[in-house]
Amino acid sequence: MNNIHRPQWASSDLLRAYYDDEWGFPVRDSAAVYERIVLEGFQAGLSWETVLRKREALREAFAHFEPRTVAAFTDDDVARLLADPRLIRNEKKIRAAMTNAQAVVRMEDAGESLAELVWSFAPDDSYGEGPQASRSPESLALAKELKRRGFTFVGPVTMFALMQAIGIYAHRL
Repeated sequence: MNNIHRPQWASSDLLRAYYDDEWGFPVRDSAAVYERIVLEGFQAGLSWETVLRKREALREAFAHFEPRTVAAFTDDDVARLLADPRLIRNEKKIRAAMTNAQAVVRMEDAGESLAELVWSFAPDDSYGEGPQASRSPESLALAKELKRRGFTFVGPVTMFALMQAIGIYAHRL
């Protein structure tokens, strides 16, 4: 018998597996953090389960979230992605993934790490405001810093979800 106490949102098999195997565990690789930023952006207005169901197709379509490759995408790639029924076909979200990849590349070219930047916003108290919060002072500051660096679809609520997902806020039950 599995004794894992899961949050209410982990109600389906797919969400349970995500919670058990991934959510809240530390992610410190910049490419993996970029992937999570893109996925959180795609989630805006949708359920997380929808994103997870399309995750493998998104990985394939976005070159396994390799920032340099996605940064070089063109309008032809946007058209290709918009035509792919396996994906979340939202042009603003697709272009945000490209814009954010370009911002990651600029950081890398300057000798900076996206993962280190994101983790630099971790609060002293890793439990932050609690599991029911949807934003924090740190997620607001992170969103502002990422926007300053040219990222899009990175508001404070989205960044709070990212911070929870990659283990910055340790709310595992």
